[in-house]
Amino acid sequence: MKHVLLLTLVAFVLVFPAFAADPPGLGNPGSPDPIPVDGGASLLAASGIGYAIKRLRAKRAAKKAA
Repeated sequence: MKHVLLLTLVAFVLVFPAFAADPPGLGNPGSPDPIPVDGGASLLAASGIGYAIKRLRAKRAAKKAA
């Protein structure tokens, strides 16, 4: 189980910069105000990771109790 979690974490760290890289601007290239692309995706990813950790801890606690 530790290997799966470690592998997932390493894959996330290696792949995330590709998604977080600044994409080319949309619309007029000379526009002074670029369009925000993030839109909360990083917040959504962080909350998903937190939820997964919570579920894993609950599952381990249930196995220990049984």
